[in-house]
Amino acid sequence: MKLFWITALGAVLMNHVPASQAQVTWKLATGYRAESFHGRNLAEFAQDVAQASKGALKVEIQPNNSVVKLNDIRAAVEGGKIEAGETIMSSLVKEMPLAGADSVPFVVSSYADAKRLWTLQRPLIEKTFAKRGLKVLYAVPWPPQGLYSKKPIAGTQDFKGGKMRTYNQTTLRIAEMLGASGVDVPMVDVGKALAEGRMDSMITSAVTGVENKVWSDIRYYYEINAWFPKNIVFVNSKAFEALTATVQRSVLDAALSAEARGWAMSEKAALDSTAELKANGIRIDRVPRDVEANLKRMGEKFSREWVTSVGNEANDVFIPYYFQNNSK
Repeated sequence: MKLFWITALGAVLMNHVPASQAQVTWKLATGYRAESFHGRNLAEFAQDVAQASKGALKVEIQPNNSVVKLNDIRAAVEGGKIEAGETIMSSLVKEMPLAGADSVPFVVSSYADAKRLWTLQRPLIEKTFAKRGLKVLYAVPWPPQGLYSKKPIAGTQDFKGGKMRTYNQTTLRIAEMLGASGVDVPMVDVGKALAEGRMDSMITSAVTGVENKVWSDIRYYYEINAWFPKNIVFVNSKAFEALTATVQRSVLDAALSAEARGWAMSEKAALDSTAELKANGIRIDRVPRDVEANLKRMGEKFSREWVTSVGNEANDVFIPYYFQNNSK
């Protein structure tokens, strides 16, 4: 009889647990490795959410395309197949043209510039995401894209007749505008292509250069900071709104911390990778003035084209950005 009353009491207590204490689980898909700084930042975000919500919300990170492929993550979250996701913003350009602002080459030249651009871009991105039933949590950039070369670059003329690795339409146009021939080479084949003489320059980050140990054939790395592509983390709006106000606040606070931490991690990754390139015999330098001026003109051309293709909303990003830049 005593056991019956204990069991009955337990059932009553379970039925009266506040909704805020009932655990909810989100799966968060990402196409990147758990070991990357983005992956480590996501893990800390999940820990912060669990701690701040006192266990009411658990965020399970699903890395390395294990649940949804990178380019399909936005649609999967939008369709409710998974609660949250992380993807690179440039993968969203077809459906959300405004997401391409941070991938316009030679517009930003530092992390401070990239942050100012994101501050202007974010309200518009949030509105665009909201129309699709998505809520933006935070965004963090990859380290900037630099220029690798087998030979020293003394001026723009040194690109003419060369072979530059390209991997999308933008990098192909950059190669052509510099007078080089574009060579489509996947990153995994870069070492072989360099050894075989099929390419002699490329634009990619210091981090990617280290991961692929390009110092066997590359001797120069120029910090042109071509662009700072960002990853964005977001959640299905219905999943977010189903949380109590207290748990929602826990998520937003954790996202705020994750964004600040992620930008610092990105900057550290850039510095550490550049130092490792140097330690392995690659000379770190700035491009000559005429090349820098040429890249700046390219940035102005690319930004005008982007504004034309996106429409009036694009002016809300670039006009104040350039105004702030010129008034410094």
